[in-house]
Amino acid sequence: MGMTMTQKILAAHAGLESVVAGQLIEADLDLVLGNDITSPVAIHEMSKMKTDGVFHKDKIALVMDHFVPNKDIKSAEHVKEVREFACEHCISNFYDVGEMGIEHALLPEKGLTVAGDVIIGADSHTCTYGALGAFSTGVGSTDMAAGMATGKAWFKVPSAIKFNIVGKPTKYVSGKDVILHIIGMIGVDGALYQSMEFTGEGIQHLSMDDRFTIANMAIEAGGKNGIFPVDDVAIAYMKEHATRAFKAYEADADAEYTAEYTIDLSKLRPTVAFPHLPENTKTIDEVGEVKIDQVVIGSCTNGRLEDLQVAAEILAGKKVAKGIRVIVIPATQQIYLDAMEAGYLRTFVEAGAVVSTPTCGPCLGGYMGILAAGERCISTTNRNFIGRMGHVDSEIYLASPAVAAASALTGYISDPTKLG
Repeated sequence: MGMTMTQKILAAHAGLESVVAGQLIEADLDLVLGNDITSPVAIHEMSKMKTDGVFHKDKIALVMDHFVPNKDIKSAEHVKEVREFACEHCISNFYDVGEMGIEHALLPEKGLTVAGDVIIGADSHTCTYGALGAFSTGVGSTDMAAGMATGKAWFKVPSAIKFNIVGKPTKYVSGKDVILHIIGMIGVDGALYQSMEFTGEGIQHLSMDDRFTIANMAIEAGGKNGIFPVDDVAIAYMKEHATRAFKAYEADADAEYTAEYTIDLSKLRPTVAFPHLPENTKTIDEVGEVKIDQVVIGSCTNGRLEDLQVAAEILAGKKVAKGIRVIVIPATQQIYLDAMEAGYLRTFVEAGAVVSTPTCGPCLGGYMGILAAGERCISTTNRNFIGRMGHVDSEIYLASPAVAAASALTGYISDPTKLG
């Protein structure tokens, strides 16, 4: 029986010739990730293990991104604890204020994630790195602690769903629209503990930023991971950002999938997820008149340079609608600099938006844009659960940077293709 991409990577890291769906394995890890919320819990758990230290100081990444710069005493204490742990164990990849970025944008940018890796992170959107052909998945803080101590993790080998991507997207249709369409089609549990494996000639029309967005939200369909083939686009990205070797795996021709879907990019329209689940999707043509109060452009899903470029293109020379709060959050310091040099930050400020330092901030209801009761936000983030960004009576609408920027100009959820 043939194996999928994910199964081949897991087999190699478990020292096995082959694996099958449902098999329990112990695999070597290439990277263990934690942030300022999850790392303190993992550090406490690791202290109970009475280990001699971490398994490898260069294969652990601790990224302070959720509440930094610290928003209160509690967050400051959390970061202090992680900072001291990183210093004690000489962790190479510790990112704090000044070096920080949103973890799932920062690590690929730093070249810490490459094709063929097995990566765990105590954050559910760790599945982002599948865009480069890695197996990456979110785990709990206890598993993170075990991974930091031993360099290994237990997995149940997932079965897989194949998504055949064909066609070429039209203007202002992006990776966010692709993944929202898929989640709307299969539901938030449609890929539960399965690998979402993307293939097909249409992938050539998806940029790396598109692919990171799609892989990032695999978890919103219940997926164990999302993964893309290692093509010329991915190789070029890794050659630009990484110094270590990568290994490309391909699914066997006779690999088994529990389901197969074909997604024609040319037929997709800008898509919006209504409250309170990512599966509650409508195309922009079905939205109707939805007034908003706030716009957030950023996050580990859509805070990359291409996202800011599209938003700036739409906002250039215009003003945001009266009474609309627009918050733009570049995902890393480098993206912030690149956006500054390209003139995007000036465009945002002149349009009436504010630009934040890199942070997860409002995505999880942390800070930098909390919603009051009755308020509506259109956001390029990845979750729109009840109370996710503030008051339980607020509403979150998920969309692409193009839709978010267009909506900022009108005060209503708007089609970027129909702006005058």
